[in-house]
Amino acid sequence: MDYVKLINCMRCGMCLPACPTYKETFLETASPRGRVALVRKLQEGELDQSERMLEYLSLCLDCQACASACPCGVNAGELVAEFTCERKAESGLGYMEELILRKLVPHPDRLESSMVPMRMYQKSGLQKLVRKLGILKMFPKPLERMEGLLPDLPDRPLRQEIQEVTPAIGQERGTVGFFLGCVMSLVFSEASRATIQLLSSLGYRVITPRNQVCCGAPNMLGGDLAGLKEAAHTNIDIFAGYDLDFIVTDCGGCGAELKKYDHHLEGYEPAEKFSSKVRDISQVLALHADELRAKLKPLAMKASYHDPCHIAHCQGIRREPRDLLKLVPGLEYRELNEADACCGSAGTYNIARPEMSNRILRRKLDNIAASGAEVLVTGNPGCLLQLKKGLADHLPGVRIMHLTEVLAQSMASWHGCNNL
Repeated sequence: MDYVKLINCMRCGMCLPACPTYKETFLETASPRGRVALVRKLQEGELDQSERMLEYLSLCLDCQACASACPCGVNAGELVAEFTCERKAESGLGYMEELILRKLVPHPDRLESSMVPMRMYQKSGLQKLVRKLGILKMFPKPLERMEGLLPDLPDRPLRQEIQEVTPAIGQERGTVGFFLGCVMSLVFSEASRATIQLLSSLGYRVITPRNQVCCGAPNMLGGDLAGLKEAAHTNIDIFAGYDLDFIVTDCGGCGAELKKYDHHLEGYEPAEKFSSKVRDISQVLALHADELRAKLKPLAMKASYHDPCHIAHCQGIRREPRDLLKLVPGLEYRELNEADACCGSAGTYNIARPEMSNRILRRKLDNIAASGAEVLVTGNPGCLLQLKKGLADHLPGVRIMHLTEVLAQSMASWHGCNNL
Protein backbone atom coordinates (compact mmCIF):
# COMPACT_ATOMS: atom_id res chain seq x y z
CA MET A 1 0.00 0.00 0.00
CA ASP A 2 1.25 3.48 -0.89
CA TYR A 3 1.91 5.20 2.44
CA VAL A 4 1.78 8.63 0.75
CA LYS A 5 -1.92 8.12 0.00
CA LEU A 6 -2.55 7.62 3.71
CA ILE A 7 -0.74 10.74 4.87
CA ASN A 8 -2.38 12.93 2.20
CA CYS A 9 -5.59 13.02 4.24
CA MET A 10 -5.81 16.48 5.86
CA ARG A 11 -8.80 15.50 8.02
CA CYS A 12 -10.66 18.54 6.65
CA GLY A 13 -14.03 16.77 6.81
CA MET A 14 -15.11 17.52 3.24
CA CYS A 15 -15.81 13.80 2.81
CA LEU A 16 -18.24 13.54 5.71
CA PRO A 17 -21.43 14.84 4.01
CA ALA A 18 -20.74 12.55 1.03
CA CYS A 19 -20.30 9.33 3.00
CA PRO A 20 -23.49 7.21 3.26
CA THR A 21 -22.45 5.38 6.42
CA TYR A 22 -21.39 8.56 8.21
CA LYS A 23 -24.70 10.24 7.33
CA GLU A 24 -26.51 7.31 8.95
CA THR A 25 -24.37 6.99 12.10
CA PHE A 26 -22.41 10.25 12.61
CA LEU A 27 -19.58 8.08 13.92
CA GLU A 28 -15.99 9.04 13.11
CA THR A 29 -15.09 5.36 12.66
CA ALA A 30 -17.83 5.14 10.00
CA SER A 31 -16.35 8.05 8.05
CA PRO A 32 -13.74 8.04 5.26
CA ARG A 33 -11.17 10.01 7.27
CA GLY A 34 -11.75 7.65 10.21
CA ARG A 35 -11.02 4.63 8.03
CA VAL A 36 -7.90 6.24 6.60
CA ALA A 37 -6.72 6.99 10.14
CA LEU A 38 -7.28 3.37 11.20
CA VAL A 39 -5.31 1.96 8.26
CA ARG A 40 -2.55 4.53 8.75
CA LYS A 41 -2.14 3.73 12.45
CA LEU A 42 -2.04 0.05 11.60
CA GLN A 43 0.67 0.65 8.98
CA GLU A 44 2.67 2.74 11.43
CA GLY A 45 2.49 0.04 14.09
CA GLU A 46 0.50 2.16 16.55
CA LEU A 47 -2.57 -0.03 16.27
CA ASP A 48 -2.93 -3.79 16.38
CA GLN A 49 -5.23 -5.53 13.95
CA SER A 50 -8.37 -6.62 15.77
CA GLU A 51 -11.84 -7.87 14.95
CA ARG A 52 -13.24 -4.55 16.12
CA MET A 53 -11.03 -2.60 13.73
CA LEU A 54 -11.89 -4.93 10.85
CA GLU A 55 -15.55 -4.44 11.69
CA TYR A 56 -15.18 -0.67 11.35
CA LEU A 57 -13.41 -1.02 8.01
CA SER A 58 -15.96 -3.49 6.66
CA LEU A 59 -18.66 -0.84 7.08
CA CYS A 60 -17.21 0.94 4.02
CA LEU A 61 -19.33 0.54 0.86
CA ASP A 62 -16.39 1.49 -1.38
CA CYS A 63 -18.79 3.84 -3.19
CA GLN A 64 -15.89 6.32 -3.60
CA ALA A 65 -18.11 9.34 -2.98
CA CYS A 66 -15.37 10.46 -0.60
CA ALA A 67 -12.88 10.58 -3.48
CA SER A 68 -15.21 12.86 -5.44
CA ALA A 69 -15.46 15.20 -2.46
CA CYS A 70 -11.82 15.16 -1.30
CA PRO A 71 -9.76 18.22 -2.34
CA CYS A 72 -6.58 16.09 -2.11
CA GLY A 73 -7.94 13.14 -4.08
CA VAL A 74 -7.74 10.69 -1.18
CA ASN A 75 -9.83 7.60 -1.92
CA ALA A 76 -10.68 5.93 1.37
CA GLY A 77 -12.66 3.13 -0.27
CA GLU A 78 -9.75 2.21 -2.52
CA LEU A 79 -7.35 2.25 0.44
CA VAL A 80 -9.60 -0.08 2.42
CA ALA A 81 -9.84 -2.38 -0.63
CA GLU A 82 -6.04 -2.43 -0.99
CA PHE A 83 -5.69 -3.21 2.72
CA THR A 84 -8.14 -6.10 2.28
CA CYS A 85 -6.15 -7.44 -0.69
CA GLU A 86 -2.86 -7.28 1.25
CA ARG A 87 -4.45 -9.07 4.18
CA LYS A 88 -5.96 -11.74 1.92
CA ALA A 89 -2.60 -12.27 0.20
CA GLU A 90 -1.11 -13.12 3.60
CA SER A 91 -3.91 -15.39 4.82
CA GLY A 92 -4.94 -16.93 1.49
CA LEU A 93 -8.43 -17.60 0.16
CA GLY A 94 -10.84 -19.70 2.17
CA TYR A 95 -12.49 -22.81 0.71
CA MET A 96 -15.69 -21.05 -0.41
CA GLU A 97 -13.75 -18.06 -1.69
CA GLU A 98 -11.52 -20.34 -3.74
CA LEU A 99 -14.56 -22.18 -5.08
CA ILE A 100 -16.45 -19.04 -6.10
CA LEU A 101 -13.66 -16.69 -7.17
CA ARG A 102 -11.39 -19.20 -8.91
CA LYS A 103 -13.54 -22.20 -9.90
CA LEU A 104 -16.85 -20.53 -10.78
CA VAL A 105 -16.73 -16.81 -11.63
CA PRO A 106 -13.88 -16.91 -14.21
CA HIS A 107 -15.68 -19.61 -16.23
CA PRO A 108 -18.76 -18.33 -18.12
CA ASP A 109 -20.10 -21.83 -18.89
CA ARG A 110 -19.96 -22.87 -15.23
CA LEU A 111 -21.49 -19.57 -14.14
CA GLU A 112 -24.37 -20.02 -16.56
CA SER A 113 -24.91 -23.61 -15.45
CA SER A 114 -25.05 -22.50 -11.83
CA MET A 115 -28.11 -20.38 -12.65
CA VAL A 116 -30.12 -23.28 -14.11
CA PRO A 117 -31.54 -24.33 -10.70
CA MET A 118 -32.62 -20.74 -10.05
CA ARG A 119 -34.32 -20.56 -13.43
CA MET A 120 -36.14 -23.85 -12.77
CA TYR A 121 -37.07 -22.62 -9.29
CA GLN A 122 -38.83 -19.65 -10.87
CA LYS A 123 -40.33 -21.28 -13.97
CA SER A 124 -41.80 -24.21 -12.03
CA GLY A 125 -43.79 -21.91 -9.73
CA LEU A 126 -41.85 -23.14 -6.70
CA GLN A 127 -40.62 -19.62 -5.94
CA LYS A 128 -44.17 -18.30 -5.59
CA LEU A 129 -45.10 -21.16 -3.29
CA VAL A 130 -41.97 -20.76 -1.14
CA ARG A 131 -42.59 -17.04 -0.74
CA LYS A 132 -46.29 -17.49 -0.02
CA LEU A 133 -45.62 -20.05 2.71
CA GLY A 134 -42.72 -18.06 4.19
CA ILE A 135 -40.45 -21.11 4.06
CA LEU A 136 -37.32 -18.99 3.64
CA LYS A 137 -37.71 -17.66 7.17
CA MET A 138 -36.50 -21.08 8.31
CA PHE A 139 -33.18 -20.57 6.51
CA PRO A 140 -30.21 -18.29 7.35
CA LYS A 141 -30.93 -14.60 6.87
CA PRO A 142 -28.34 -14.10 4.08
CA LEU A 143 -30.04 -16.81 1.99
CA GLU A 144 -33.46 -15.24 2.52
CA ARG A 145 -31.99 -11.87 1.54
CA MET A 146 -30.38 -13.22 -1.63
CA GLU A 147 -33.60 -14.93 -2.72
CA GLY A 148 -35.55 -11.74 -2.15
CA LEU A 149 -33.24 -9.79 -4.45
CA LEU A 150 -33.62 -12.28 -7.30
CA PRO A 151 -35.69 -10.79 -10.16
CA ASP A 152 -37.35 -12.76 -12.96
CA LEU A 153 -34.58 -14.43 -14.94
CA PRO A 154 -34.49 -14.57 -18.75
CA ASP A 155 -35.05 -17.94 -20.42
CA ARG A 156 -31.39 -18.11 -21.47
CA PRO A 157 -28.23 -16.07 -20.79
CA LEU A 158 -27.72 -13.48 -23.50
CA ARG A 159 -24.23 -14.82 -24.25
CA GLN A 160 -25.86 -17.99 -25.59
CA GLU A 161 -28.30 -16.12 -27.83
CA ILE A 162 -26.49 -13.29 -29.55
CA GLN A 163 -24.20 -13.45 -32.53
CA GLU A 164 -20.52 -12.90 -31.91
CA VAL A 165 -20.56 -10.28 -34.67
CA THR A 166 -23.55 -7.96 -35.08
CA PRO A 167 -23.31 -6.01 -38.34
CA ALA A 168 -23.83 -2.27 -38.53
CA ILE A 169 -27.17 -1.03 -39.82
CA GLY A 170 -26.60 1.22 -42.80
CA GLN A 171 -23.17 2.65 -43.48
CA GLU A 172 -20.52 1.25 -41.16
CA ARG A 173 -18.73 3.93 -39.13
CA GLY A 174 -16.49 1.73 -37.01
CA THR A 175 -16.10 -1.41 -34.92
CA VAL A 176 -16.59 -1.73 -31.18
CA GLY A 177 -16.03 -4.60 -28.81
CA PHE A 178 -18.87 -5.24 -26.39
CA PHE A 179 -17.91 -6.36 -22.90
CA LEU A 180 -20.93 -8.34 -21.75
CA GLY A 181 -21.05 -8.36 -17.96
CA CYS A 182 -21.89 -11.59 -16.13
CA VAL A 183 -24.95 -10.25 -14.31
CA MET A 184 -26.12 -8.36 -17.38
CA SER A 185 -26.04 -11.56 -19.44
CA LEU A 186 -27.57 -13.77 -16.74
CA VAL A 187 -30.17 -11.40 -15.28
CA PHE A 188 -30.64 -8.21 -17.32
CA SER A 189 -30.23 -9.61 -20.81
CA GLU A 190 -32.81 -7.29 -22.41
CA ALA A 191 -30.81 -4.22 -21.39
CA SER A 192 -27.65 -5.60 -23.02
CA ARG A 193 -29.61 -6.71 -26.06
CA ALA A 194 -30.77 -3.10 -26.34
CA THR A 195 -27.17 -1.89 -25.99
CA ILE A 196 -26.04 -3.95 -28.98
CA GLN A 197 -29.05 -2.81 -31.00
CA LEU A 198 -28.39 0.87 -30.25
CA LEU A 199 -24.75 0.60 -31.27
CA SER A 200 -25.67 -1.28 -34.44
CA SER A 201 -28.34 1.26 -35.36
CA LEU A 202 -25.73 4.03 -35.13
CA GLY A 203 -23.49 2.31 -37.65
CA TYR A 204 -21.17 0.31 -35.42
CA ARG A 205 -20.17 -3.27 -36.11
CA VAL A 206 -20.39 -4.89 -32.68
CA ILE A 207 -18.11 -7.76 -31.67
CA THR A 208 -19.01 -9.67 -28.51
CA PRO A 209 -16.27 -12.26 -27.91
CA ARG A 210 -17.84 -15.43 -26.52
CA ASN A 211 -14.68 -16.38 -24.64
CA GLN A 212 -14.42 -13.16 -22.60
CA VAL A 213 -14.48 -13.70 -18.84
CA CYS A 214 -15.67 -11.80 -15.76
CA CYS A 215 -14.04 -8.38 -15.42
CA GLY A 216 -12.53 -9.35 -12.05
CA ALA A 217 -14.61 -7.04 -9.87
CA PRO A 218 -15.78 -9.93 -7.63
CA ASN A 219 -12.13 -10.87 -7.10
CA MET A 220 -11.28 -7.32 -6.06
CA LEU A 221 -14.29 -7.29 -3.76
CA GLY A 222 -13.08 -10.53 -2.18
CA GLY A 223 -9.50 -9.31 -1.81
CA ASP A 224 -8.24 -11.68 -4.50
CA LEU A 225 -5.83 -9.43 -6.39
CA ALA A 226 -4.14 -12.38 -8.10
CA GLY A 227 -7.47 -13.55 -9.51
CA LEU A 228 -8.24 -10.04 -10.71
CA LYS A 229 -4.93 -9.81 -12.55
CA GLU A 230 -5.54 -13.19 -14.17
CA ALA A 231 -8.94 -12.01 -15.43
CA ALA A 232 -7.38 -8.79 -16.70
CA HIS A 233 -4.71 -10.63 -18.69
CA THR A 234 -7.32 -12.96 -20.20
CA ASN A 235 -9.64 -10.17 -21.34
CA ILE A 236 -6.82 -7.99 -22.62
CA ASP A 237 -5.52 -10.85 -24.78
CA ILE A 238 -9.00 -11.65 -26.13
CA PHE A 239 -9.92 -8.10 -27.14
CA ALA A 240 -6.42 -7.44 -28.51
CA GLY A 241 -7.31 -9.86 -31.30
CA TYR A 242 -9.69 -7.32 -32.84
CA ASP A 243 -9.18 -3.87 -34.36
CA LEU A 244 -11.57 -1.85 -32.18
CA ASP A 245 -12.43 1.82 -31.87
CA PHE A 246 -13.88 1.31 -28.39
CA ILE A 247 -14.55 -1.41 -25.84
CA VAL A 248 -18.08 -0.70 -24.66
CA THR A 249 -19.92 -1.92 -21.58
CA ASP A 250 -23.36 -1.20 -20.15
CA CYS A 251 -22.40 -2.39 -16.66
CA GLY A 252 -21.08 0.41 -14.45
CA GLY A 253 -19.15 -2.00 -12.23
CA CYS A 254 -17.46 -3.69 -15.20
CA GLY A 255 -16.59 -0.33 -16.76
CA ALA A 256 -14.95 0.91 -13.57
CA GLU A 257 -12.86 -2.25 -13.24
CA LEU A 258 -11.90 -2.45 -16.92
CA LYS A 259 -10.69 1.14 -16.85
CA LYS A 260 -8.39 0.23 -13.95
CA TYR A 261 -6.64 -2.67 -15.66
CA ASP A 262 -3.72 -0.35 -16.40
CA HIS A 263 -3.54 0.47 -12.67
CA HIS A 264 -3.65 -3.19 -11.59
CA LEU A 265 -1.06 -4.13 -14.25
CA GLU A 266 1.05 -1.00 -13.96
CA GLY A 267 3.66 -0.67 -16.69
CA TYR A 268 2.07 -3.33 -18.90
CA GLU A 269 1.49 -1.58 -22.25
CA PRO A 270 -1.36 -3.82 -23.50
CA ALA A 271 -3.29 -3.01 -20.31
CA GLU A 272 -2.84 0.71 -20.89
CA LYS A 273 -4.07 0.34 -24.48
CA PHE A 274 -7.05 -1.74 -23.35
CA SER A 275 -8.15 0.62 -20.58
CA SER A 276 -7.80 3.67 -22.84
CA LYS A 277 -10.46 2.21 -25.16
CA VAL A 278 -13.05 1.34 -22.50
CA ARG A 279 -16.22 3.43 -22.61
CA ASP A 280 -19.53 3.29 -20.79
CA ILE A 281 -22.39 2.95 -23.29
CA SER A 282 -23.61 6.45 -22.36
CA GLN A 283 -20.29 7.94 -23.45
CA VAL A 284 -20.51 6.39 -26.92
CA LEU A 285 -24.20 7.18 -27.45
CA ALA A 286 -23.61 10.79 -26.39
CA LEU A 287 -21.13 11.17 -29.26
CA HIS A 288 -24.02 10.68 -31.67
CA ALA A 289 -26.78 12.60 -29.87
CA ASP A 290 -28.15 14.30 -32.99
CA GLU A 291 -28.39 11.04 -34.93
CA LEU A 292 -29.96 9.29 -31.96
CA ARG A 293 -32.52 12.07 -31.47
CA ALA A 294 -33.71 11.60 -35.05
CA LYS A 295 -34.43 7.92 -34.33
CA LEU A 296 -36.42 8.44 -31.14
CA LYS A 297 -40.19 8.55 -30.85
CA PRO A 298 -42.25 9.97 -27.97
CA LEU A 299 -42.45 8.25 -24.61
CA ALA A 300 -44.89 9.70 -22.11
CA MET A 301 -43.11 9.15 -18.81
CA LYS A 302 -41.78 11.05 -15.82
CA ALA A 303 -38.27 9.76 -15.30
CA SER A 304 -35.43 10.33 -12.88
CA TYR A 305 -31.85 9.05 -12.90
CA HIS A 306 -29.89 7.35 -10.12
CA ASP A 307 -26.11 7.68 -10.50
CA PRO A 308 -24.42 4.34 -9.87
CA CYS A 309 -21.30 4.87 -7.76
CA HIS A 310 -19.21 2.97 -10.31
CA ILE A 311 -20.32 5.38 -13.04
CA ALA A 312 -20.47 8.74 -11.25
CA HIS A 313 -17.64 8.46 -8.71
CA CYS A 314 -15.34 5.85 -10.24
CA GLN A 315 -15.64 6.99 -13.87
CA GLY A 316 -16.75 10.60 -13.47
CA ILE A 317 -19.73 10.15 -15.82
CA ARG A 318 -22.73 12.25 -14.82
CA ARG A 319 -23.86 14.46 -17.68
CA GLU A 320 -24.12 11.92 -20.52
CA PRO A 321 -26.94 9.70 -19.12
CA ARG A 322 -29.05 12.73 -18.28
CA ASP A 323 -28.49 14.34 -21.68
CA LEU A 324 -29.50 11.10 -23.39
CA LEU A 325 -32.74 10.84 -21.41
CA LYS A 326 -33.57 14.43 -22.30
CA LEU A 327 -33.35 13.52 -25.99
CA VAL A 328 -36.49 11.37 -25.70
CA PRO A 329 -39.58 13.29 -26.89
CA GLY A 330 -42.36 13.37 -24.31
CA LEU A 331 -40.11 12.27 -21.45
CA GLU A 332 -40.32 14.62 -18.47
CA TYR A 333 -36.99 14.49 -16.67
CA ARG A 334 -36.97 15.06 -12.91
CA GLU A 335 -33.67 15.40 -11.10
CA LEU A 336 -33.29 13.18 -8.06
CA ASN A 337 -32.09 14.66 -4.77
CA GLU A 338 -28.78 13.04 -3.71
CA ALA A 339 -28.79 11.25 -7.06
CA ASP A 340 -25.16 10.18 -6.71
CA ALA A 341 -25.56 8.75 -3.19
CA CYS A 342 -25.12 4.98 -2.94
CA CYS A 343 -28.27 2.85 -2.94
CA GLY A 344 -26.74 0.37 -0.48
CA SER A 345 -26.06 -2.45 -2.94
CA ALA A 346 -22.25 -2.19 -3.17
CA GLY A 347 -21.52 -5.67 -4.50
CA THR A 348 -22.38 -8.10 -1.71
CA TYR A 349 -22.69 -5.39 0.94
CA ASN A 350 -26.49 -5.69 0.94
CA ILE A 351 -26.07 -9.36 1.90
CA ALA A 352 -23.23 -8.93 4.40
CA ARG A 353 -24.54 -5.71 5.94
CA PRO A 354 -28.33 -5.85 5.54
CA GLU A 355 -29.18 -3.40 8.34
CA MET A 356 -26.95 -0.59 7.08
CA SER A 357 -27.85 -1.38 3.48
CA ASN A 358 -31.55 -1.01 4.31
CA ARG A 359 -30.99 2.33 6.02
CA ILE A 360 -29.15 3.67 2.99
CA LEU A 361 -31.77 2.25 0.62
CA ARG A 362 -34.58 3.85 2.62
CA ARG A 363 -33.00 7.27 2.17
CA LYS A 364 -32.77 6.66 -1.59
CA LEU A 365 -36.40 5.53 -1.78
CA ASP A 366 -37.56 8.64 0.06
CA ASN A 367 -35.79 10.79 -2.53
CA ILE A 368 -37.33 8.81 -5.37
CA ALA A 369 -40.80 9.27 -3.90
CA ALA A 370 -40.20 13.01 -3.51
CA SER A 371 -39.17 13.31 -7.17
CA GLY A 372 -42.57 12.18 -8.41
CA ALA A 373 -40.89 9.99 -11.03
CA GLU A 374 -42.78 7.07 -12.55
CA VAL A 375 -39.62 5.48 -13.90
CA LEU A 376 -36.21 5.33 -12.26
CA VAL A 377 -33.33 4.92 -14.70
CA THR A 378 -29.85 3.68 -13.86
CA GLY A 379 -26.89 1.87 -15.43
CA ASN A 380 -25.50 -0.79 -13.09
CA PRO A 381 -26.85 -4.29 -12.35
CA GLY A 382 -26.17 -4.08 -8.61
CA CYS A 383 -28.28 -0.92 -8.41
CA LEU A 384 -30.97 -2.52 -10.58
CA LEU A 385 -31.21 -5.51 -8.21
CA GLN A 386 -31.25 -3.44 -5.04
CA LEU A 387 -33.62 -0.74 -6.25
CA LYS A 388 -35.96 -3.14 -8.04
CA LYS A 389 -36.56 -4.96 -4.75
CA GLY A 390 -36.84 -1.72 -2.77
CA LEU A 391 -39.33 -0.21 -5.20
CA ALA A 392 -41.42 -3.40 -5.32
CA ASP A 393 -41.66 -3.40 -1.52
CA HIS A 394 -42.19 0.32 -0.88
CA LEU A 395 -42.98 2.17 -4.14
CA PRO A 396 -44.72 -0.37 -6.38
CA GLY A 397 -45.95 2.39 -8.71
CA VAL A 398 -42.37 3.19 -9.80
CA ARG A 399 -40.63 1.06 -12.42
CA ILE A 400 -36.87 0.74 -12.82
CA MET A 401 -35.14 0.52 -16.20
CA HIS A 402 -31.63 0.49 -17.58
CA LEU A 403 -30.76 3.56 -19.64
CA THR A 404 -30.47 1.50 -22.83
CA GLU A 405 -33.93 0.01 -22.33
CA VAL A 406 -35.48 3.47 -22.24
CA LEU A 407 -33.66 4.57 -25.39
CA ALA A 408 -34.42 1.32 -27.21
CA GLN A 409 -38.09 1.58 -26.31
CA SER A 410 -38.14 5.09 -27.73
CA MET A 411 -36.23 4.27 -30.91
CA ALA A 412 -38.46 4.58 -33.96
CA SER A 413 -36.71 1.76 -35.81
CA TRP A 414 -36.58 -0.63 -32.82
CA HIS A 415 -39.31 -3.05 -33.90
CA GLY A 416 -37.94 -3.22 -37.41
CA CYS A 417 -34.49 -4.42 -36.38
CA ASN A 418 -34.05 -8.17 -36.04
CA ASN A 419 -30.37 -8.74 -36.63
CA LEU A 420 -29.51 -10.08 -33.19
